[in-house]
Formats: sequence, C-alpha cells, structure tokens
Amino acid sequence: MPMKLDVPNGGAAVAAAAATNGGEAERERERDGDELFVPPLNFAMVDGGVFRSGFPDGANFSFLQSLGLRCLCPEPYPEGNSEFLAANGIRLFQFGIENCKEPFINIPDEAIREALKVLLDVRNHPVLIHCKRGKHRTGCLVGCLRKLQRWCLSSIFDEYQRFAGTKARVSDQRFIELFDISSLKHSPMSFSCLKR
Repeated sequence: MPMKLDVPNGGAAVAAAAATNGGEAERERERDGDELFVPPLNFAMVDGGVFRSGFPDGANFSFLQSLGLRCLCPEPYPEGNSEFLAANGIRLFQFGIENCKEPFINIPDEAIREALKVLLDVRNHPVLIHCKRGKHRTGCLVGCLRKLQRWCLSSIFDEYQRFAGTKARVSDQRFIELFDISSLKHSPMSFSCLKR
C-alpha cells in the first residue's frame, strides 16, 4: 500500500483519545451524547501541524474530524475512507510508495522528495502522514523530515524503531541515512522545529 498525507480545511485542535473500560464507559458516553474519540494505530504528533499514524478506519473518523486533518498516503484508499474524506473536505495527497519487504527493492527517492514538499508547505497543515501500520513508509518520510530538521541519525533511528518495533528494517534506516536533503534545503520550513 502507498503512503498518504491527510490535510484538513481549518486549524488543528489536538483532541485527547478517550479510553474505554470494557464498553461500559462507551455506553455511558452514548447515553450522555458524548462522542468517543479513538486515534488510529501508531498515532502521534510529529511537529506542529504534522501527525503520523497507521491507516485510519471508521472507528477513527470522529477523532480525525476533531483535528481537521488532511491526509498524505502512499497507497490506494478504501471506498469508505474516500467517502469520509469527501464528506469532510479533506484533501488527500497520494504518493506511489508500495509496501515492500524485499531488502533489494528501493524506496522511490523522488516520491519521498515530493511528499516532503507537500509536508513542508504549511498551507497543507494540519496533515496526517500514514501508511498501513504507520511504521515503515511513514517512518521513512518522518526520518527524512528529521534530517531536514537537523536531527542526529541516532535520534532519527530511535524514533523510527519506537514505531516499527520488532519490525524495524535495516533497509529503511539505510534509506534515511543516505537520503540527500540538499535539494530541499531551500524549501520553506516555517513550522515549529524548523524555526531557528
């Protein structure tokens, strides 16, 4: 599946995820009219206006609505998700980064570069970067963003491994290490960590 960036119409209001106790809390909220916000798998804030996660499903839609997100994703979108995006005015950016477990298949350098250009444009914020599990393709894109933010490689790899867990791929980390950011150094970088 390819990687996606979701970008909403409007500002970002960060909503906290609510936890349930065996369904009773959920039934109580339904009676009280409160909505349950469930973040997608591996959801986290990357930077001001930039979030990451695994592929959202119907249970995550109200959470995503509360953030007013746009999406950046590298893979085809299911019909239900596409309908949700259209109904909520969420713009979808897709990049052809296929899910690949083979160690000798390269991540498309140009697709990451194009995704970074979308990500660096604050007019596209708030934005959600996601792929199937929010681990590998999302991790590569976030890792390349961190290089632009001048993070050291050990910190970039620590973050990558925190999300990839036991599924961390040496090939992804090598891609991040070798990714050339020189052509992006002149891109506008005006969100939080990039202000210096």
